[in-house]
Amino acid sequence: MTYVAERFTEDEATVLRPYFTDLEGPVFALVNLPEVVKGALFARYSRSSKSLRRLFLDEFVGDLDLTGDLSVDATIGLARAEELYERVFVEYGDDSVAQLGGVHLACEQASNVLTKILEWGRLMSYLEQSTRYIPYDIRLGGRYRYRRDPDVLGSALGARYVADMDAIFSTYSDMLPIMVEWARERHPKDPADSDFVYKQTINAKACDALRGLLPAATLSNVGIYGTGQAYEALLLRMRAHALPEAREYAAMMLTELRKVIPSFLSRVDREERGGAWSRYLADTREQTSAAATALLGDTEPAEAPAVTLTDWDPEGEDKVLAAICYAHTDLPEIQVFERVRQMDAESKRALMDAYVGERANRRHRPGRAFERVAYRFDVLCDYGAFRDLQRHRMLTLEWQPLVPFHGYDVPEAVIEAGQADAFRESMGRSADLYAALHDEFPEQAAYAVALGYKVRFVMQMNAREAMHMLELRSTPQGHPAYRAIAQEMHRQIEHRAGHRLIAEAMAHVDYSQHDLERLEAERAADRRRGRSGA
Repeated sequence: MTYVAERFTEDEATVLRPYFTDLEGPVFALVNLPEVVKGALFARYSRSSKSLRRLFLDEFVGDLDLTGDLSVDATIGLARAEELYERVFVEYGDDSVAQLGGVHLACEQASNVLTKILEWGRLMSYLEQSTRYIPYDIRLGGRYRYRRDPDVLGSALGARYVADMDAIFSTYSDMLPIMVEWARERHPKDPADSDFVYKQTINAKACDALRGLLPAATLSNVGIYGTGQAYEALLLRMRAHALPEAREYAAMMLTELRKVIPSFLSRVDREERGGAWSRYLADTREQTSAAATALLGDTEPAEAPAVTLTDWDPEGEDKVLAAICYAHTDLPEIQVFERVRQMDAESKRALMDAYVGERANRRHRPGRAFERVAYRFDVLCDYGAFRDLQRHRMLTLEWQPLVPFHGYDVPEAVIEAGQADAFRESMGRSADLYAALHDEFPEQAAYAVALGYKVRFVMQMNAREAMHMLELRSTPQGHPAYRAIAQEMHRQIEHRAGHRLIAEAMAHVDYSQHDLERLEAERAADRRRGRSGA
């Protein structure tokens, strides 16, 4: 068994059974609950070390009316709906029907390699357990929380894998109280702050400093909401994936989803449909990898900045201005564009100002005209920061394999606390374990790579999505690693692409510096709790 099964008392199981499709495994769907409760559960999930079912029992049951029929069966009333769906699909071939039924699904005890596979789809929503709020010295079933791949454990490398992983987690656990104490000394409590706000902020600072030590095998919980069509696409990709864990979870997910939306997933494991699709994905991946390796395998990587704007349209601003005008005229687009090109700089700025308006906060964003121009960035940053940036789905993102070859940075906080040597020793152990695993287990070797090692990826986005992402990821409460990336992307849009009007429209990109990143956010949350009486 690669996961720790949950155990509940008979009374607890009676409470849970109407709402969760499985009470033991790490994958299950939520049913018979109001949508707002499902959303609240997932939101709380991301900042708790508890499983979703335990969280439901401990924090939500008391606020629900459970006096009704506790024998509710999620499949009651499903048969007629299934018949209707089959009739519509067979008669009309209407795939869009599968866009109209959604499921909240929990995938627990998933490695940080698997979480990125789960979060690939654009048309789904995700909440992932945070390394910022959850200390990973907490054990699960008496063991440190990392993926124990059965193939690796059954090999001659199994004992070493467990020993090295335990040593890495022990280093993290030993350093955590040291970093908490350092943070307290470095940032004394403001008398105006509550103990809760201060504790949350200090713990986040310590966890931020040490998250780079955690290996990609570290277990996480992911809450997913998606339509039947989105789940079908996800499962087909996962069934074709080279990582055994991905295929294992795909099977568990399909089992649970079929308890709720069986017809929407009827094609996934049909040989002539989903089987053929998954084989196509696997075949093209292997063929492309072989061709790329033959072409580039002997080439040494050149030195490159952490963030490079590699592609943009020199006429991008004029095209955005033309798109701004387009909906307010009856002229052909080419004619509008030519007229915009003839405008002087002052007139262009006035037009942009009119469209952008007074943005009181970052959620006030202009419309689709900003989608007329795109930017492509090549980025090299630590895997921890990549995990946060990867969750932006309305863009094109491709990443390279996770390896320890691009190096890492020791956080300044760790250096100040006198823990740099211990940090480096643990990172070295991570790289050595990767090297030992790679030849026999090329896919599973990524489990050994610490989150502090850098990974290379590209992000391509239009200006509207860039505005959303750069303003969000530069906020003061953000992790310093991805704040620096967002700030540099904004600088390059302004100076390298020369799109100054577009860059100026991104007025909420934050360049300020903060020692306690989470402090203001925690203060704001405390004020909200006070107003609501929570």
